[in-house]
Amino acid sequence: MDPLVAELFGASSGLKSGSQGLCSGSGNGFGMVSKKACSKNGKKVKNRSARNTKPSNNPPYLPPEAEEGNIEYKLKLVNPTQYRFEHLATQMKWRLQEGRGEAVYQIGVEDNGLLVGLSEEDMRASLKTLRRMAEKVGADITVLREREVDYDSDIPRKIAEVLIRKVPDDQQFLDLRVAVLGNVDSGKSTLLGVLTQGELDNGRGRARLNLFRHLHEIQSGRTSSISFEILGFNSKGEVVNYSESRTAEEICESASKMITFIDLAGHHKYLKTTIFGLTSYCPDFAMLVVGANTGIAGTTREHLGLAMALKVPIFIVVSKVDLCPRGTVERTVRQLERILKQPGCNKVPMLVSNEDDAVTAAQQFAQSPSITPIFTLSSVSGESLDLLKVFFNILPPLSNSKEQEELMQQLTEFQVDEIYTVPDVGTVVGGTLYSGICREGERLVVGPTDQGQFLGLKVHSMQRNRSTCRVLRAGQAATLALGNFDRSLLRKGMVMVSPEMNPTICWRFEAEIVLLFHAKTFHKGFQVTVHVGNVRQTATVECLHGKEELRTGEKAVVLFRFIKHPEYLKVGAKLLFREGVTKGIGHVTHLQPASLYQQDS
Repeated sequence: MDPLVAELFGASSGLKSGSQGLCSGSGNGFGMVSKKACSKNGKKVKNRSARNTKPSNNPPYLPPEAEEGNIEYKLKLVNPTQYRFEHLATQMKWRLQEGRGEAVYQIGVEDNGLLVGLSEEDMRASLKTLRRMAEKVGADITVLREREVDYDSDIPRKIAEVLIRKVPDDQQFLDLRVAVLGNVDSGKSTLLGVLTQGELDNGRGRARLNLFRHLHEIQSGRTSSISFEILGFNSKGEVVNYSESRTAEEICESASKMITFIDLAGHHKYLKTTIFGLTSYCPDFAMLVVGANTGIAGTTREHLGLAMALKVPIFIVVSKVDLCPRGTVERTVRQLERILKQPGCNKVPMLVSNEDDAVTAAQQFAQSPSITPIFTLSSVSGESLDLLKVFFNILPPLSNSKEQEELMQQLTEFQVDEIYTVPDVGTVVGGTLYSGICREGERLVVGPTDQGQFLGLKVHSMQRNRSTCRVLRAGQAATLALGNFDRSLLRKGMVMVSPEMNPTICWRFEAEIVLLFHAKTFHKGFQVTVHVGNVRQTATVECLHGKEELRTGEKAVVLFRFIKHPEYLKVGAKLLFREGVTKGIGHVTHLQPASLYQQDS
């Protein structure tokens, strides 16, 4: 946990500087030296050095190919034998599984990362073989980019980067959640409206009308609640949205990859709703929208600090570039770069100005937490909007298939974030399946109630992205119909778990915290609103271990006690608390089960 995000919340406490640096060795397949002996058909890697290559603007090497991950290097694929072809197709299936339905092939690159390149004829033949392999495993290919490399050869040689994506089957599309942050009037809802509806805005907010859920939002033009919008990409990388009068169900059927946008409120008075969206809906990425005409104003710094405190990878979109001259846009970008390079952030800003930048940004962003892509676009003129779509199309998932499998093998745990009553359906709950697999007709228990109990219920039906589904897997968000279950027994912050699970519920818990900002001193008896996942409740500070009081920037282990009802928590869960200008972050270190002190409560 980096206490330096305190600077983004307005604290001025000379904290020591830490560095995150560029993690080139992490992520989807880069930076690991291990080599697949079985998958290369006995081929030896030639140990050429960078000295043999001519000076070039391109790096002579990529990081060595990794055994795991969804990135595969191939020198050439010209007229393989039938046995070799079957072997290559099996290897592609493995890479697609690693990338949860997506893989990237680098053609003309050796296993050690040396950019050798291929002649025009060999490249054509290799791409033809790759297309045959993709057809065999039920996938499509898209050439992301080709570039020339300087190598010991008189003829021009090229390398190609190719995206392989599974054709969707049985609703098993890749789903990434993106939280949309930014100050009020920065253009968040308008941008989402343009992306998901496929029509540019008229400059007066027409594009955002479909996103609003309440009359007062339409009247004021300001988002006050959390809304969800979807943008799909098919197996060929083409955008699938509402532009052709599709329903949400049709988009889900034809999309191989889905981006679910979580539109959060920008106004400071709706801050608790924004924090709830960030902690409860488990977004994979955060998109911070900054108006080019206003720059870094209002809650922008605070939203950036929240995303960093919760360790959500963040990228930035500078909107409304059509409203102001180029000099103003450049000044806003420079202002952002200055903040990102501060010791509290330690980010590496990357301005995206062409399609090649967008491809590089998507891959680097998922591999290194330090890279922060910056887009400059307009929702009215459509300037650079395509670059953002390219970025979303290529953006890989953060978790690999192995982590996903491990989560799915655990017992079922569904976090309740929303509760509705739907005519002819009954009580419906919305939320995220944290672990396990949930099926239609499954019996679960929900709780804890105010008395700390768990009640039995049955899942009658489920919907994902507004279309019916039969099976829900870990990490997916959905709505579950519970039939005639009494709605008054439910509240946000509850969990639905397998009856075999013995959930630990507590009134009191300990957490290691960092006080990001506080006007005076933080001491015993202080009351704060605590956010842990989907739990949001007021808690009293009962004890500060080893200290009498805390000041801005200081750390401590604190004992909290919920004041209204017990909650289901987990050790290690991220915690964020606030009260007025007071803010802090931390993680849960110890739980005191409710049974230990039910009498005194």
